[in-house]
Amino acid sequence: MPTAVFLTALDLEHTAVAEHLSAPITERLERGLIFDVGTFEGRVSWRVAVAQAGPGNSMAGVLLERAVSALAPETAMFVGIAGGRKDVRHGDVVAADAVYDYESGKDGDGAYLPRIKTSAPSFALVQRAQAVARRARWQERIKPAPPVQAPAAFVKPIAAGGKVVAHDRSATGRLLSTYCGDALAVDMESHGFLRGAYANEGLETLVVRGISDLLSDKTAANDEQWQVAAARNAAAFAFEVLAMADPRAGAPAEIPGTRWFQRNHATGGGTVYANQGGNQYIYLQARGEERDESV
Repeated sequence: MPTAVFLTALDLEHTAVAEHLSAPITERLERGLIFDVGTFEGRVSWRVAVAQAGPGNSMAGVLLERAVSALAPETAMFVGIAGGRKDVRHGDVVAADAVYDYESGKDGDGAYLPRIKTSAPSFALVQRAQAVARRARWQERIKPAPPVQAPAAFVKPIAAGGKVVAHDRSATGRLLSTYCGDALAVDMESHGFLRGAYANEGLETLVVRGISDLLSDKTAANDEQWQVAAARNAAAFAFEVLAMADPRAGAPAEIPGTRWFQRNHATGGGTVYANQGGNQYIYLQARGEERDESV
């Protein structure tokens, strides 16, 4: 059974992820880091371990390394909430196709010169996230039930740093507008998480964030109203990505709601029958009529 690790920063994010796990839920302790471990049924059955890493880029990277050493997962995701910079509403989801370390730079002679570094999640999961966003079925996974107004999903860049950005007119807000203009959201963990993944070859990674507040309208009331909902939306999107993923190299993806049947004539008179979701049959002798042996 393949393993997926989900890291979160806050307890409400941890709860939103754990809601998707099937019992029995067990606890695993690895050098002080507690994982709740359960199962999830997608195209394959997954063992899923979720842990609360706490806020900050450094902790996200360190604890991902610990999770990889202990559990040897095929997939790892950081799932939680973020502030929206532009083009998003409360409750929307952003899956990062790139993460900007906006605090990297040189400060001297009275001038600050940004030297922003970019980290990227794995290509395969970004592709899968784009497919999930296009098909717009992920909202059906939102716990406890899909909202009346369905949130949107975007696969776009996220900016990450150690600051809580309270407004788009703050010094950091202006820096983001100037140097990270295409970033839709800002958080405090994504860059560290992806730097930790960078040191682990073969690990598939993705960052998924629900928008709990907007930099142009950040209030305590909005946080209270939207944090839990945004975390649940992010978890729903992440598990839809996991449901459609398959760690088996070259396995064809099944798109729900579609079926096909195929008959190919082989050289020398043999016939190959295949069907989506079923088996493949090879008949060495030519048949006078088409047969459907699908299961």
